[in-house]
Amino acid sequence: MVRRWFYRIAALILVLIGLLSWIWPDVLWSLVVIGPVIAIGLKDSLQRRHTVLRNFPLIGHIRYFLEMIRPEIQQYFIEGEIDAHPISREFRNIAYQRAKRELETRPFGTQRDVYRVGYEWTSHSLNAKRPPDGDPRVLVGGPDCTSPYSASILNISAMSFGALSANAILALNGGAKLGNFAHNTGEGGISPYHLQPGGDLIWQVGTGYFGCRTGDGQFDPEQFRTCATGDTVKMIEIKLSQGAKPGHGGVLPGAKVSAEIARARGVMAGETVFSPPCHSAFSSPVGLLEFVARLRQLAGGKPVGFKLCVGRVDEFFSICKAMIETGTTPDFITVDGGEGGTGAAPLEFLNSVGAPAWDGWAFVHNALTATNLRDRIRIIASGKILTGFHMIRAFALGADLCASARGMMLAMGCIQSLRCNTNHCPTGITTQNPALAYGLDVGNKTPRVANFHRGTVHGCLEILGAMGLDSIDDVDPSHIQRRTGNLQITDLGELYEFMRPGQLLDDKSVPHRYRDQWSRARPDRW
Repeated sequence: MVRRWFYRIAALILVLIGLLSWIWPDVLWSLVVIGPVIAIGLKDSLQRRHTVLRNFPLIGHIRYFLEMIRPEIQQYFIEGEIDAHPISREFRNIAYQRAKRELETRPFGTQRDVYRVGYEWTSHSLNAKRPPDGDPRVLVGGPDCTSPYSASILNISAMSFGALSANAILALNGGAKLGNFAHNTGEGGISPYHLQPGGDLIWQVGTGYFGCRTGDGQFDPEQFRTCATGDTVKMIEIKLSQGAKPGHGGVLPGAKVSAEIARARGVMAGETVFSPPCHSAFSSPVGLLEFVARLRQLAGGKPVGFKLCVGRVDEFFSICKAMIETGTTPDFITVDGGEGGTGAAPLEFLNSVGAPAWDGWAFVHNALTATNLRDRIRIIASGKILTGFHMIRAFALGADLCASARGMMLAMGCIQSLRCNTNHCPTGITTQNPALAYGLDVGNKTPRVANFHRGTVHGCLEILGAMGLDSIDDVDPSHIQRRTGNLQITDLGELYEFMRPGQLLDDKSVPHRYRDQWSRARPDRW
């Protein structure tokens, strides 16, 4: 790794060479060769716009050179990358340009194969309307919530301090403050970097109870009350599972547990930290809802919900039956997809565990509707939300608002080097290496996070206007078309089986595909 300080020392050497040239004129010729190189390296290390150049002076230009010629060499050398890479180049470029407020328009029409099976589009109207003004808000808070939160329709999804650097957390929360949207802390607790900018927080409480735990890892109600009643904490999210590795506990190696991370998580510095695969504070659906009610009371009536990736259908039905039996409901449910991102997870979990996001959103919306619970609970869609169309599709499948992690990381300059799990992130986002985190300039990246949010919400509203609709509440599954065969087109309303209100409450009307799972579901056990 080329260090920034190397170029600063080299600049000093350059000055010394200049002084020596008065005594030994031949030395002056060396300036012709090394002078420009040192000058460029010095300029790169001092600029704040490009993290890669700031962390890797001089050699970082190789990346930008390859990007410049990439469109011409793509068909010869990297054909197929759009489908093979975790996020297509098309979407990455949109995020970068939106964050920098650069020109987003494209020449020569769509760059996608519109006849490929799986291609989706939204139905526009010949009676299109002007996009609604401003940033639409959604009120989160059920009948038992005394301090509801007016949330933006797009927020920052869960990413912990520890997984992300301090500078990345500062930029994300500063962007949330600037753009008036919410920042999910992830399960790593609330750090000073979450609080310093003053942006709204969704505090995620995971199975390790970081930030509200006793010495032996159990839930500590008094620590929770102290943090949850803070002014910047607006909602509480109980993490049951995440899309990338549902049912799998996390491990933070002791080498990454710095004193700062240890304070935020309530653990010992230098010791490996384990997140259990499930909660110890409850062990049944009824217990979950009792925990929801308890946290809501401790938090002073703020909205409390939970996050999950849909797994066994009968277990979610058990939660629905527990809601009916107890009368207690969460204020929101965040639904992640099995394709969700993470800094590190076993390959088997990444590829083969958990329902995909679209199916998860539709199922949870379905289950709550068919048990007459939908009007009490907001659904937050999490899972590769990168564009306004992605938001429209989530609304069509039942979501009320959205959360994005990948998009916000791209806005901060993520180049998808796929080193999140190595502590060697070249952009300073997913690393605790001070030399790399230094390169992420908070003052430069904060407005980019806000710009990405503003541009994506605006894109969503522009599509909404093109559809001839006034509100996201008007979006329904019939508005999204999908090519299911060479000559076959199906809208999402036909593709997914949507149940009518109260349908599961009548044993005779339970759909055949859910009959066994609904009958097995019990509110007192998973």
